[in-house]
Amino acid sequence: MNEVFKGLQPESVWRYFAEICKIPRPSKKETQITRYIRRVADSLSLENSLDETGNVVVKKPATPGFENRESVVLQCHVDMVCEKNNDTYHDFDHDPIQPFVDGEWVKAKGTTLGADDGIGIAIELALMEDQTLEHGPLEFLFTVDEETGLTGAYGLKPGFFDSKILLNLDSEDEGELFIGCAGGKDTMVCMNYSKVPVNYDSVAYKIDVTGLKGGHSGDDINKGLGNANKIINRLLWNTCQKFETRISDLRGGNLRNAIAREAYALITLPKRFQADFTNYVREFNLMVKKEFKTTEPGLLVSYAPAELPSFVLDLSSQERLLNSLYACPHGVIAMSPDIPNFVDTSTNLASVKITDKCIEIATSQRSSSESGKAEVVSMVASVFKLAGAKITHGDGYPGWTPNPNSLILEITRKAYTDLFSSPPKVLAIHAGLECGLFGEKYPGLDMISYGPTIKGAHSPDERLKIDTVQRFWDLTVEILKNVPEREIS
Repeated sequence: MNEVFKGLQPESVWRYFAEICKIPRPSKKETQITRYIRRVADSLSLENSLDETGNVVVKKPATPGFENRESVVLQCHVDMVCEKNNDTYHDFDHDPIQPFVDGEWVKAKGTTLGADDGIGIAIELALMEDQTLEHGPLEFLFTVDEETGLTGAYGLKPGFFDSKILLNLDSEDEGELFIGCAGGKDTMVCMNYSKVPVNYDSVAYKIDVTGLKGGHSGDDINKGLGNANKIINRLLWNTCQKFETRISDLRGGNLRNAIAREAYALITLPKRFQADFTNYVREFNLMVKKEFKTTEPGLLVSYAPAELPSFVLDLSSQERLLNSLYACPHGVIAMSPDIPNFVDTSTNLASVKITDKCIEIATSQRSSSESGKAEVVSMVASVFKLAGAKITHGDGYPGWTPNPNSLILEITRKAYTDLFSSPPKVLAIHAGLECGLFGEKYPGLDMISYGPTIKGAHSPDERLKIDTVQRFWDLTVEILKNVPEREIS
């Protein structure tokens, strides 16, 4: 057992989670973790296989007396979001995550923790190992590249697993059972630009937006969090009008499913505006800090002198960029008319980057309905089409339609109430889950999603609540014990 987790329960779950933290597993680079999972399965003499996409399935026979129970597949994804603070050096391709205990939480030093969905992997491995449990036939499905493309779920072939009940171990609020999720689609922008030489009667400054919380672009989109791309663009739009500032570089955000936490710009302006410009940035910082004082207490907009760059964007390119970023929607577009306080449709202005080829802008849209998804995708695309940009879209993924009459929902709700003497909440989630794709490929699959409490997922503030891991384990064991016998046709 890793000394960090010494004494935490269930011991086997934390032991496996410690091992998982040592294994690099960025999206699309999951070979090390899938090899580890198969080694564990081999050591337990459990049948396992790898499909052409990289997904792994492991099969565990029923315990004596439970052979006639319905087979259940437990599923999680093996990749993690790789985000770090600017002042943290970490190579996600090679370096282990460094977890630590902070009171009732487990966190990581300067990076995402990877509890999404590393704790799901740990639960499955511990279940594979445990010989004291009562359960029918079990299958353990480990999918790849959930975070950046749902590649594993897309590539899953019918017949890779046999179960008709699926437990998705990828939710982040203990005490909540999820029976539906939003569908989503990415909209990517490539905006051409031209360069012009810098006026050497200019000065240069680096502008930084830092200290934001970031977070999951689905689960956290309604929490009033700041978007670094929107904040820095607002500053630049105004200073361009007031002080003739010109942009040489602009970068903000990183992943399409994370709210942008940090952004910076390299700008120039005529020397005669120096004092007014620096005063304005200080005033702007105070203004936005006041606006976000409740949700983003760490927000900071700062400036520092910089060396003059060799070029800036030409004025037409700069205006197209700033106007389109200002007009691009971000956040909640519509609330559900059917579920109180539930986001129906949203969009995330995820990242902006000036490259040698073009200005790359990444956005992601989510909705509970296919029509709502199509509407918000078109809304975002239209903004950038007006700016003359080239628009492309990802394949998208379907939503998961709730089934309130689900058998596994009934079993899980009763198991939770019996264990913890209070009923769980039954909800849909505005984040994307692989369940929508599973349902397309395996019609009639009865599914539910649940997990421990994880806060700040997809950001270096990610943290896992320790006591909810025990409840996550206990609930899973109780569900498996109460799966009914197969119906004989």
